[in-house]
Amino acid sequence: MNIQNLAQLIIFGAFIGLVGWTISNQFGRTQLKIKSREDWLIDTLGLTIQGILIPLLQVTLVYNIYQYLLPNQHGHLNLSPILSFIISFVVADYLYYWNHRLLHSKWFWQVHQVHHTVTQMDVLGTSRNTIWTSLLIIYLWVHTLFLYLLADPTGYLLGVSLTSALDLWRHSRLIIPTNHWLYQFVSPWLILPQDHAWHHCSENYHCNYGANLKLWDRLHGTYYHSNALPSAIGISSSLTLTQKLFFPFS
Repeated sequence: MNIQNLAQLIIFGAFIGLVGWTISNQFGRTQLKIKSREDWLIDTLGLTIQGILIPLLQVTLVYNIYQYLLPNQHGHLNLSPILSFIISFVVADYLYYWNHRLLHSKWFWQVHQVHHTVTQMDVLGTSRNTIWTSLLIIYLWVHTLFLYLLADPTGYLLGVSLTSALDLWRHSRLIIPTNHWLYQFVSPWLILPQDHAWHHCSENYHCNYGANLKLWDRLHGTYYHSNALPSAIGISSSLTLTQKLFFPFS
């Protein structure tokens, strides 16, 4: 199995596992039953775009852009798999932290607000966005750049796949109990579903911007901690389905 197939398997396995966990418990099934047709449509489109169209865009258009701009740099960056993984999982995560904060600024909030219309934490809402929001996310550009430059992208791809799997988990309700040894191990440094739930809180959604690591939020004073889940998720919106998908400006 090559590294590309392994990366895809990690992401797909995480998605299937989280969906399976959701439908295996009564609360999860109830969440899916009360999900509106509009939410089903926008979430399904979002997952399709993020899981299929964006990777295709990366290996075609964006990759060709870098070939045009950096014709002599393809495969010239020789880094160890460990260092490549660190760039993908840590450095790109810090870039995403600021990217995410920018999306919460007055200039980009109207676009990003669509993602915050989710009213329940479930894995299907992970990629709820306008159909073109991914163009504003650094992953599309940074990941493709490093995959173009690296002589051996193995470590980098593993970091990408782990970040994607954690993104799916972070939007789910698969909560690790606070008295569990795994919680004690990962809670000090990893963004957990309960952390991200507070980012989607109806009132206090300007916190916990990090994707993988809590370090950035703690460093910049945007981390909010609570072992409890927020009482209400999502913002109210008067946007139509067409606006949510194409032009979320009122």
